[in-house]
Amino acid sequence: MSVDSKKILVTGATGKQGGAVADQLLRRGFAVRAMTRKPESAAAQALAGRGAEVVKADLDDAASLQRALAGVWGVWAVQNTWEAGVEREEEQGKRQARLARESGVQHYVYTSVGSAQRKTGIPHFENKWRIEEVVRSLNFPSHVILRPVFLMENFLGPGFIQGDKLMAALQPTTSLQMLAVEDVGKYGALAFERPGELNRAEIDLAGDSLTMPQVAAVLGKARGKPLEFLQLPISEIRKMSEDYAIMLEWFDRVGYDADIPGLEKKYGIKPTKLAEWAATHLEA
Repeated sequence: MSVDSKKILVTGATGKQGGAVADQLLRRGFAVRAMTRKPESAAAQALAGRGAEVVKADLDDAASLQRALAGVWGVWAVQNTWEAGVEREEEQGKRQARLARESGVQHYVYTSVGSAQRKTGIPHFENKWRIEEVVRSLNFPSHVILRPVFLMENFLGPGFIQGDKLMAALQPTTSLQMLAVEDVGKYGALAFERPGELNRAEIDLAGDSLTMPQVAAVLGKARGKPLEFLQLPISEIRKMSEDYAIMLEWFDRVGYDADIPGLEKKYGIKPTKLAEWAATHLEA
């Protein structure tokens, strides 16, 4: 079967991770079916302009998922805890995997989270482990589980950079592993390019590891305006999200353990460092 005849359904194709995977698959000549709730969006139309088949579907709507899954060889699956909530995300992940198996999908790539297998006690890590368990139990002809760590793109979101401060509720000595979403796309494409070789692989993905003061220095240099790290009290985070607070406490206490040099050596993908990422994502 040629690459361009292996149609792949990409979940959340107009989002960060889904968009990165769709981009890399299109670059490599795969036939992409881009799944989105908003096919009329600019991002969806841009994918259509590059040759993707854009379909409207919702992770909470089994009938729409069945239509989206019809006739595809592979699936790239991801869900969003912060949008769906822990319980609903788990339902979405399990539903999509089961419907994919029923639809005859040959190769299933599930995007979990770094350290999901390590009994972290973090609600939105533990639910992804349970989704992983379902994926493994379904006995797809081949499957791959990718576990990305903290995304560098999160630094662009609300709450991190405020004026001349980088704000986070982490100890200044905590080294946090992180990953550029572009690298998620590269590993996602690799999982479809080498399905036999990577069958049953479970890969924790990271590209850099820095403390928050180091992050502040890198981001400040990229934007040409110095940033100072300000440690927020974890109690303030807990007021907004117990789940998020538990994760930050785990970062301080334990942390991710992806083998960054080993990943490059084994898979040949050069990791994007934060300085490289910041140079193209922050305005000087």
